[in-house]
Amino acid sequence: TLERILNNKNVLNALENIEAFRNLGKDITKVINSEKALSKIEREQKPKSPENKKEEKENRGFKKLLKEKLLKFITRVPAFMYLTDFREESLRDVITQLEQDLFKKVTGLEIKDFEELCNIGVFNYQLMDSAIYNFRKYEEASLNYVGGGTLPSRIGLFESTISSFEEL
Repeated sequence: TLERILNNKNVLNALENIEAFRNLGKDITKVINSEKALSKIEREQKPKSPENKKEEKENRGFKKLLKEKLLKFITRVPAFMYLTDFREESLRDVITQLEQDLFKKVTGLEIKDFEELCNIGVFNYQLMDSAIYNFRKYEEASLNYVGGGTLPSRIGLFESTISSFEEL
């Protein structure tokens, strides 16, 4: 995933524009696809030479910075979800069709750059669905606790919707 991002200058520039935001939890890293398997394969395929080691060291710092930028972005997604009124639509539809201006204000990322991140496989959609489901579940519980009405007929996940909290 990082290699695909590194090869896409537009996405790199967009990620550079994301400013620091508070840390909302360490488990947030799970929704960004892991590169451990890819790194293991690369190590097995390439013998270590002095020039490979130097290149690896130079890229390591840049990749670390890039990963931090992605984490800053993903920590802003719950803030965006909290601010939007569209809880019954998929988050991707809310971002790309319904609340484009709010998304840009909260995350600092343009819609086209978000789409590019999705297209190159930055997000693990199953884990995103699970994280969004949990967020919606806790949000709904807090709204009902303060007398906030009835359960919605649909719940929006990342790319889909479900009909109830028990479905996932």
